[in-house]
Amino acid sequence: MSCSFTGDAVTKTPRPLRRFLRDTDGAALVEFAMVLPMMLLVFAVIIEGSRMLISYQSAIGAVRDATRYLARVVPTDICATGASISAYDSQVGAIANQNLGGTSLPGSVTVQSVTSSLACVAGSYRVNPAPVATVSATIAIAMPFAGIFTLNGGSLNTITTTVTDSARVFGS
Repeated sequence: MSCSFTGDAVTKTPRPLRRFLRDTDGAALVEFAMVLPMMLLVFAVIIEGSRMLISYQSAIGAVRDATRYLARVVPTDICATGASISAYDSQVGAIANQNLGGTSLPGSVTVQSVTSSLACVAGSYRVNPAPVATVSATIAIAMPFAGIFTLNGGSLNTITTTVTDSARVFGS
């Protein structure tokens, strides 16, 4: 970044100011200061995106484990007897919370609620109607680098989503 003057402008400019206008020693530092906010934003997006995906995958695994548990402990003839699966809600919630708590990212995922439901699906199955257990968990994923998004004009503190899994009941 050099500045050039022509004609009378050079001769009319005082000597210290001419040296200052031609000096390029701090140009790289100024350019870096201009690019730094965008570099921080890209860094934050990469880190937060990967943390969010890992957290979401752990939530999917926790809900899948809770659904598998429910599909194994609920009796196969639950549709015929008309019983409820609400007795298993506390254990299903504990499984989902325990599996999410054991991730490598402590505190980034919090379980807000875990619900389980049962559907009796009619068809030509060995047990007709076939019981299908569904577990849904509402989770919140915290973003620790949210301040960087705020510096660049955005806001992203937590993401709340629901993860659902279903499995056919095979009974114990």
